[in-house]
Amino acid sequence: MPILEKIKQNIADAVNAALKKKDLVKAADLVYPPNPMFGDISLPCFDLVRKLKKTATEIGEFLVGKIELNDIVVATKAIGPFLNFTFNKTKLAQGVIEEILKSKSKYGVNSIGKNKKVMIEFSNGNTHKEYHIGHLRNICYGDAITKILIANGYKLIPVSYINDFGIHAAKTLWAYQTFYKKYNPPARHVTGKNKGYFLGKIYMRACEELGKNKEAKAAVGLIMKNIESRQGVDYKLWQKTRKWSIDGFAKIHKELGIKFDKIFYESEFIDHGMELVGQLFKKHFLIKSEGAIIADLQKYDLGVMIILRSDGTALYPVADLSLAIEKFKKYKINKSIYIVDARQSLYFKQLFKILELLDFKQEMKHLSHEFVKLPEGMMSSRTGNVITYEDLRKQVLEKSKLEIKKRHKNWNKKKINLVAEKIANGSLKFEMIKVSEDKVIIFDINQALRFDGYTAAYLQYTSARINSISAKAQKQDNKKAIDFSNLDKSKEGELVKKLAKYPEIVKTAGEKYDPSEIAKYLFELAQKFNDYYHSVQVLKAKKEIRQARLVLIMAVKQVLENGLGLLGIEVVEEM
Repeated sequence: MPILEKIKQNIADAVNAALKKKDLVKAADLVYPPNPMFGDISLPCFDLVRKLKKTATEIGEFLVGKIELNDIVVATKAIGPFLNFTFNKTKLAQGVIEEILKSKSKYGVNSIGKNKKVMIEFSNGNTHKEYHIGHLRNICYGDAITKILIANGYKLIPVSYINDFGIHAAKTLWAYQTFYKKYNPPARHVTGKNKGYFLGKIYMRACEELGKNKEAKAAVGLIMKNIESRQGVDYKLWQKTRKWSIDGFAKIHKELGIKFDKIFYESEFIDHGMELVGQLFKKHFLIKSEGAIIADLQKYDLGVMIILRSDGTALYPVADLSLAIEKFKKYKINKSIYIVDARQSLYFKQLFKILELLDFKQEMKHLSHEFVKLPEGMMSSRTGNVITYEDLRKQVLEKSKLEIKKRHKNWNKKKINLVAEKIANGSLKFEMIKVSEDKVIIFDINQALRFDGYTAAYLQYTSARINSISAKAQKQDNKKAIDFSNLDKSKEGELVKKLAKYPEIVKTAGEKYDPSEIAKYLFELAQKFNDYYHSVQVLKAKKEIRQARLVLIMAVKQVLENGLGLLGIEVVEEM
């Protein structure tokens, strides 16, 4: 149990003992006062009023002299309706720093999830279309949630589900055959572009041309039927170009360091899904309406879900139902999480209700996220008003390399490229998860590429700065115990308390499915460290003080590294 959690529990036990009540006050009832002058932690007494028949102020004053102090909690003080507790800063510093340096990468990890099996589905891209920064938000959010839930004791199965069988594929193939049939897509090593990127450009052209050529709609429909028949020239071209997209996705996953245990494809589930629809229709679970096959969910206030169009072609639920059933039956999961943008909220409520009615009682959760916009407005694949992942990453990499070259003229090309990769990936990921998922991101490339402020580069720089300080320090005598009383109560106290709160932040981020909780915490920790470093001497301090300060800042580095790891961001040893 983390030291701060132990302290909270001890305080709750002491208050209950003073009131001679069992479990009246819980550790979770304690809060942090807005002003550190009040104390280190507080108990609001409002909730005790009804049970104790006294005012909140009277309860606080009554408890002041009744709480039994210990070596950590050294004072109590009532301020209005709050009972405030003050810690022994030396004991707290010793406990927190030793816990961090002993636990290392495990600091902040808990077992709340009890090893429950959770499948999390994200990065649901479309073959034959471009991969843009809207997709980037989804994959970064999903990867961070995966890592955060693992840190909270869940067993995660990260999967991706690729839509490779929709009408968008037929549109792209129509444009390819119409405008690019004799054009050989350039190899990646020649142009820096992958073939999936090339298909995305063709899709945008398809949308543009089809808007002008209404007669071509019939040609697209015929191509779609040929693909669905799984034979003929169109189907072979679909197979060939589908692989271009899949290879492109694999390249992106590798660049971002994101791994999936399994990748599902719509084309693998559509046939079984059609069989399932037929069975459910025979059982009158699904009904016909105006020629279409639907699920009538109006009595659940969920409207109507169309399963098959009136022409018999499948919509998304056909494959989605088949896949969901396989997840539960084959993988024996306790919970199924879908990360898809907010536009699909009603769809997932309908999907989950159908699965519930089919007697699947496992927990199902849709984690929605808002859009990514450009400063000039919404992005659109059809109009080409997007920033593709490929183009964006290239710009970020080039900017990173320029910044590194300015600072390190003696670095060789290999080192510059290695560090630039980490900085670029960190910048891309952090911009996508530094705000909560219900906030629209206005993606400003100039802000994303900044090397100061609320950015990944600032956090990576802070970690690298601590490395530099440590490297300059003389080798410490490991046999000599650190005297933590050499840490100044006023200078180091707030930094130590911030470190102590990290396990709580990991827990909160898991409960809320919100990586931005960790991002905000890390930024505040980095700010506190940099303020601290500017206000004290570390390397030039007396030996005993220097030793204590060095272990403190190494604890800061460890927590920065742990937190960035949960966001999928690598630390940089030197910047």
